[in-house]
Amino acid sequence: MPEIAIIARVGAHLPFLERGIKEVEVKTIATPFGMSNPLHVFETGGLGFALLSRHGERHYDVSASYFNARANIWGLKELGVGKIISWSAPGSLTEKIGPGDIIIPDDLLDETRSRPGSFFEGKGLGIIRQNPVFCPELREIFINYFHGKSFICHEAATYVTTEGPRLETPAEIRKFQNFGGHLVGMNLSPELFLAKELEICYGAICYCTNYAEGMKNAPFQSGILFEGLLNEEEKEKVGRIEDEFPRIMLDLLGKAAVFTRKCPCKDSMKRYKQRGDIGEDWKKWIE
Repeated sequence: MPEIAIIARVGAHLPFLERGIKEVEVKTIATPFGMSNPLHVFETGGLGFALLSRHGERHYDVSASYFNARANIWGLKELGVGKIISWSAPGSLTEKIGPGDIIIPDDLLDETRSRPGSFFEGKGLGIIRQNPVFCPELREIFINYFHGKSFICHEAATYVTTEGPRLETPAEIRKFQNFGGHLVGMNLSPELFLAKELEICYGAICYCTNYAEGMKNAPFQSGILFEGLLNEEEKEKVGRIEDEFPRIMLDLLGKAAVFTRKCPCKDSMKRYKQRGDIGEDWKKWIE
């Protein structure tokens, strides 16, 4: 049973197969919230890990607005996962962060509106502190890993999650900047909050794909990625970091899998247990 999982882009399992990493099994788990995305279980060097693609196995089948985050997080928990590495590709809200940069966010603004954000609908559970927002132990591992690497790495940032699937207006981008946001994307909420409800550590590694709407003179160009938000030099930088995804993950997995969980994540629901509202069987928490 893998204790650690990666949640990433479309077809995120494919680069691992291409590298000859042993795929043990592929499971789609039936949950109280529907079917999870396929969970690919790999093994390398005696370490097992799971990998889930948010948006599809080979194509962009479902946007961030509509993928079933509750089923995905529940499915990973059922698989035995206690730690999640999230890999996502937001845009930048600041000149200090450019395409191809790595970012380890430490805070989040949730601007989503219609996504189910809790496992505990209609129940008196889920009142959980959000400081620290991301697992501090995973963040420390990520930051230490990128020290001395050739990537530009930003060790803190506020990620703004928007509803989508459309991109943001220039006025919305100005609002997020005024609120203190540094990145804008669609993936981390409610994933992060759902992981906390099941006492799973969740840490995010982001790579910047573009400057957000209105920050640069980027005329609309039909039929290309983001309709012209990236120029050719920026595309090349983003492509380089995307190519590095499997190597980065394989380097990090061993470090992230072995740490002893002393973080708050494992005790998110402790007060409810102490109060007698729930027991240790997490599957019964939603009954």
